[in-house]
Amino acid sequence: MKDIPVFTSEYGVASLFLREIPYRGRAHIKLQSTQDPALLLNDCIDFCRACGATWADASGHDYLESYPRLATLVEMTAPREALGETDACLFPVTEETVDAWRDIYNDRMKDVPNCAFMDSRDGREMRTLGDGYFIHRDGRLLGIGRASGDRIDTVAAVEKGAGQTVVRALASLLQADAVKLLVALENEKAVRLYKSMGFLPVRQLGCWYRVL
Repeated sequence: MKDIPVFTSEYGVASLFLREIPYRGRAHIKLQSTQDPALLLNDCIDFCRACGATWADASGHDYLESYPRLATLVEMTAPREALGETDACLFPVTEETVDAWRDIYNDRMKDVPNCAFMDSRDGREMRTLGDGYFIHRDGRLLGIGRASGDRIDTVAAVEKGAGQTVVRALASLLQADAVKLLVALENEKAVRLYKSMGFLPVRQLGCWYRVL
């Protein structure tokens, strides 16, 4: 199912992210421009329901603060050198391993607030970007991740206690002096990990609310 970047009704404009509906029954709504957010949101929810959604969250307008908050997205940063070194090895995702990476990601991230399901199209995009990795030590898989530029975009440990090693391995790929990442404050385990490594929140990037 395709996303709808520009969804219009008489009450305004929104973006609808529908790709997860066939897999998890979930839709995401971003209110873009409206003078009547309540009625625009209702139109968006009705459309998502008609597409098969049983769950929806939304962002983009103060009106949504009346709904239960699902995720508060915050950017955190830390000096790359302060993160330390690791002897773990990184193996880039290949055409032969992309499905395995995607399966691990979907399993480990299924309960993370506001974390999107990854389908085969997302896997092909990751292969094109070349930013996906497996992290191993002594033949054991410790976790997976994505990193490029100055950002770590995904951290998923598969071995207990391996989170710091996965972060350090991904950070070793980056050239910037400061490493950035995005986390939901409601993902308390991840926030504790990052703070223990010296990451500090620098700005809030938005909130998502459960609307269906």
